[in-house]
Amino acid sequence: MHYAKTAQKLREQILRFSGELSFGLPKPARRFVAEMIYGIQARQSVRLTEIGRALQEPISLKKTEYRLCRQLRRQGLWERLSKMLCRMAAARIQDLTLLILDLSDISKKYARKMEYLARVHDGSEDGLGTGYWLLQIIGAESGKHMVLPLYNRLYSQRSPDHQSENIEILTAIETVSQATQGKGVWVMDRGGDRDKLLFPLIKSKRRFLIRLCQGRHLIYQGRALDDLEIALGCPMLYLESIIKEEGEKARCLRLEFGVRPVTLPGRPEPLSLVVVRGFGEEPLMLLTNVPLKKTRKSLWWAVESYLTRWTIEETFRFIKQSYQLEDIRLLTYVRLQNMMALVLAAAYFTMVYLNLRTKLRVLTGHVLQAARRVFGIPDFRFYALADGIKAYLFGQKRGLCGCFSSRDPDNGQRWLFSP
Repeated sequence: MHYAKTAQKLREQILRFSGELSFGLPKPARRFVAEMIYGIQARQSVRLTEIGRALQEPISLKKTEYRLCRQLRRQGLWERLSKMLCRMAAARIQDLTLLILDLSDISKKYARKMEYLARVHDGSEDGLGTGYWLLQIIGAESGKHMVLPLYNRLYSQRSPDHQSENIEILTAIETVSQATQGKGVWVMDRGGDRDKLLFPLIKSKRRFLIRLCQGRHLIYQGRALDDLEIALGCPMLYLESIIKEEGEKARCLRLEFGVRPVTLPGRPEPLSLVVVRGFGEEPLMLLTNVPLKKTRKSLWWAVESYLTRWTIEETFRFIKQSYQLEDIRLLTYVRLQNMMALVLAAAYFTMVYLNLRTKLRVLTGHVLQAARRVFGIPDFRFYALADGIKAYLFGQKRGLCGCFSSRDPDNGQRWLFSP
């Protein structure tokens, strides 16, 4: 009895969340969004056959799959859901919230008929492969466990509407920034310091923290110098120790860090070059336009923010692995892109919406227990949480049947609930 009640609570929360997310869409589209989020959670899969099985409709599975496939080709769905999700998350974004941008891939090694298949760098095999690029943005707080999935876009350089990787990144930054009213600090790894990204960030006055590649010239004390030359001459003001986990091992690193005031050639905007030693032979160089003081607290914020960029990589893996993104089998480009918005919504529900509801605190404990996982790092609880949601929903016989009202109530956000 308690198991069934818990599953019912999960259904209600999914319906409420999908109602808020799809508010303003036509009724068939709102129902479709709810069914997809439910099915992705119940089966931890993006395959339409698995999602259809989770719905348990009193029709043939083939007809359910056909209906979902037809709805999935809806034009503008990705844009609508992505913008709405950013608006839902915007209240949680503060001035110094980290907006971590990551570029990865979805490998489709054996696919032949999927639309606009392109050459990508297959991270799992460390070589070139066939598939699609995946641009993701996660919000996080330095030194805290808050994680906000904000953006998830699949694209191919073979698509007729594709212009360049830089345009994809700048469009993503603009989309999220509009929803957050310019709040947050953009954090990017090496490659984010290219002029076509760095100059627009400075011009639009977006805050950023970017790791520099060696070879960039900066202006220090009126002279143009190589960034590494400036870093090697930077006095290390402070020392901190951290524990770095490498597989099953952990080692202690002693980090020294300091800062130099710099500018870019031909631009007057003041910048700071934060230099960190202790990760390897060469110093780590971080360029930021966030005002910093020469205090331990101020400089450690910059260092810790970039370290958060490393630790948040597990969140990117969680989204890809828990919902089996590389098992996606849709043939058309628009369906592939729309599915990414629905996966992002499912991840947001698991990582943010569900956990922050007071009345579901007890439920979360039951979900973690059902998952039967052993984990030591708090952020990795999301794997257990996703497994637990699947465990509760997987065996349900009625799916979402009977959960939809025959007419829209006055409050559009609650249209999904039966009287």
